[in-house]
Amino acid sequence: MDLRGKRSRLCTLRSLRCRHLVPGKVCALSKQTLNESQKECLRALPQVGRLLEGEQYAALIEETSRHWVTQLLRDESELLRGEILAGHTYAADTLEALLLERVHIRSRERRHGLLKRVINATGVVVHTNLGRSPLAKRALERVVEVSSGYCNLEYDLPGRRRGGRMFGVQDALRQLTGAEDALVVNNNAAAVMLALSAMAERQEVILSRGELVEIGGSFRIPDVMRTAGVRLREVGCTNRTHLRDYEDAIDEETALLLKVHQSNYVIKGFTKEVSVEELVALGQARGLPVLVDLGSGCLFDVGDAFQVHEPLVQEVLRAGVDVVTFSGDKLLGGPQAGVIAGKKEWVRRAAKRPLARALRVDKLTLAALEATLQIYLEGPVAIRAEIPGLSMLLRDISALEVVGRALETELSVLPSGVTVSLVPSLAAVGGGALPSATLPSLQLAIDAPGFDIEAFDKWLRARQLPIVARLDRGRISFDLRTLLPGDEHHVCEAICQWFDLDSK
Repeated sequence: MDLRGKRSRLCTLRSLRCRHLVPGKVCALSKQTLNESQKECLRALPQVGRLLEGEQYAALIEETSRHWVTQLLRDESELLRGEILAGHTYAADTLEALLLERVHIRSRERRHGLLKRVINATGVVVHTNLGRSPLAKRALERVVEVSSGYCNLEYDLPGRRRGGRMFGVQDALRQLTGAEDALVVNNNAAAVMLALSAMAERQEVILSRGELVEIGGSFRIPDVMRTAGVRLREVGCTNRTHLRDYEDAIDEETALLLKVHQSNYVIKGFTKEVSVEELVALGQARGLPVLVDLGSGCLFDVGDAFQVHEPLVQEVLRAGVDVVTFSGDKLLGGPQAGVIAGKKEWVRRAAKRPLARALRVDKLTLAALEATLQIYLEGPVAIRAEIPGLSMLLRDISALEVVGRALETELSVLPSGVTVSLVPSLAAVGGGALPSATLPSLQLAIDAPGFDIEAFDKWLRARQLPIVARLDRGRISFDLRTLLPGDEHHVCEAICQWFDLDSK
């Protein structure tokens, strides 16, 4: 079999795995009428017991264990049976070799782990499906340092007694945001739920209909509120909510005024919303606390770089809100986390809830978050240089042009007929933040006569270091804005490898 055929077969294998063919769940397909080729393939499937006694598997058994190889063989045999029943046919005399190859591939995958680094060439910087913000080098080093041995997670070294695990991040968050106190949980949805539970359990919370957001994965603010044990009181309309709507809704059941930042969508046209300042003034006049779910967690003023203003955490707190919640892994550029910051009374009440322990973060998250916040404390130069997500977002288009021209030069060795071009594009912030922001970017586009874009894309994603490219209107391209330093060399290598294989 030539290299192209081998590559195609491996890509087909990966594709079939992604369709969730589960061993032992293919019996329903066997009821279909089978042709002679399918019947011959099924009869030719080798017995697992016989294969285990053969020399071909001896080295793998010695390297791992008989149980490990037995399970892999059973799984792959069932998957192969399912493929045959689904209509895929193979030469009967190749099935044994095919199983051997698949078992070795699956063994490598399992031993190296299925969660792996990928190259993001999509143009979406805070890509939720690709892990959101990459961590700063300093944060990674701190994680390794803290997790390599024991650490003072909940130990007061000077006092030689038990301590609290939030001491490092609390101090940094106070300095950066001006909050009286802060608490970190495992994500912003958890932060919102815990804050609601602490501030208004079994009572009524007023929220504008225009802010009843879905935050991804079908998790909606009304669902979070219901789980927190509070009652939602909707006011206003989807596109317009006035201060009087809040005023008219307040009664003896009201415990909290909630504002949710419209971070993942935009309502344009005939619109009106009540500002944070207006809501705070109303809360103070009526003796009600105000909670703001800010979502994206921006701590650094980027000026007009995004062409739209994203509220800063410190701005919202200066406006007088009692509590603000935000994410650690969006614009902040840290690990997945949810922060509750604000007045000491409410933060400490949240920390004492039984739910807080269920939602608490571990030493790895705290180490990464503290290191990230320390970069912010050092100021704009360190932030721009060391926070990868912000560096990408604030990168000048001229810097992308330099990378693009270098790639064009390196790819000039490709076979004649292969076209490499730099195409202007627009990148996105992503992560449910700044949906209307436009980021000028550049794409490296590839084309050639008879170029199978779908096969190329599938092959890129099946590589040992997968590359997730941008597919748009029948064209595949690599957005340069979301490439980390050094990623461009892997992209170049992959493109050359593909066309080199095609030329053989």
